[in-house]
Amino acid sequence: MLIYLFDFLAQHNFPGSRLMGYISVRSSLALVLSLFIAVFIGKKIIRLLQKQQVGEIIRDLGLEGQMKKTGTPTMGGIIIIFSILIPCLLVGNLTSVYMILMLVTTIWLGTLGFLDDWIKVVRKNKEGMSGRYKIVGQVGLGLIVGLTMYLSPDIVIRENTEVKSADSSEIIEVVYESAPVKTPVTTIPFVKNNNFDYGWLTGWAGKYAETAAWILFIIVTVFVVTATSNGANLTDGLDGLATGTSAIIGAALALMAYLGSNVIYSSYLNIMYIPGSEELVVYMSAFIGALIGFLWYNAYPAQVFMGDTGSLTLGGIIAVFALLIHKELLLPLLCAIFFVEDLSVMVQVAYFKYTKKKYGTGRRILKMSPLHHHFQKAGNSGIDALVQKPLQPLAESKIVTRFWIIGLILAVMTFVTLKLR
Repeated sequence: MLIYLFDFLAQHNFPGSRLMGYISVRSSLALVLSLFIAVFIGKKIIRLLQKQQVGEIIRDLGLEGQMKKTGTPTMGGIIIIFSILIPCLLVGNLTSVYMILMLVTTIWLGTLGFLDDWIKVVRKNKEGMSGRYKIVGQVGLGLIVGLTMYLSPDIVIRENTEVKSADSSEIIEVVYESAPVKTPVTTIPFVKNNNFDYGWLTGWAGKYAETAAWILFIIVTVFVVTATSNGANLTDGLDGLATGTSAIIGAALALMAYLGSNVIYSSYLNIMYIPGSEELVVYMSAFIGALIGFLWYNAYPAQVFMGDTGSLTLGGIIAVFALLIHKELLLPLLCAIFFVEDLSVMVQVAYFKYTKKKYGTGRRILKMSPLHHHFQKAGNSGIDALVQKPLQPLAESKIVTRFWIIGLILAVMTFVTLKLR
């Protein structure tokens, strides 16, 4: 909203009115506003949740300090959502298709997660929303994003091309196509041009190859949104774990969006240039600020949990953002914590079912899944698991801090892969 006010003032040469034209200014404002909104409204929402007796239902899993969390207010993801939406509405460009898609993602998955929490906490159904309905919601969002990227004339790229020396021994410069194009191309690590065209996999379709490539891209979009959203959901099991990890991922994605929206920086990294995507930096700044503000209350010992209202939303935001800047194939490295948490549950369940069928008694690979709970269990404590270390359970705050450190390393490695070819 403010951007339109400042545009009006700029037309009348009002001093300082052109400041809102700078992405750096609007991004800084979005980050600061979201942080202060999260801290300010966080206390009020926590009190409201306590008043409504919206407390977390804790199952006794034999983890140290676990039962002390019983009754801690949940659904705190509302704090994150409001802290993102308000700054974006104030300083964001609401005509940008990139901003619109991110706001739709936030509201869509926020609503889905809220309904799940409502069923669990208010209706006292510990199973929450049926898994199939969650999947339908996530798939629906993936279709919206994928189809919009295919159909919108404002979502385009300018692909990078290397100009080499006569003997092809070195790159003289990186140039871009003169006109933006709509194509299902994404960035991948460890290759010379860092680009992968989904059309390479659909050449068999002949004259329908381009359409088939977009269909494949939409399928990938649905998978990425669903997998990342569920991964963030599973990671939200310790105080501050999903919050801090998501903030680190968000900072990496914001930097990628900024570099990809600037033709000079894009040329330096030899990545595609995405005109208009700078508006995503404003959104992600609000996202980071909201998470830092929420961490004020969510850090150990947590005064509030985000619930599915927050965790489903965080994963979906990260997934859609990566898709919009054509970096979705970097997520397996950048979001490795989410995917390892996902994988730990799937492998644990599969191995338990297999051994139960073969031996009559189910066995485990980890002492407990998702992975973060494995480190909270003592080894050799009667649990039939292949991996017993660490023998001594780790403090919750130490597990969270170490996961954050790993998240930082993964973020740095993601950038390094763009230059290692």
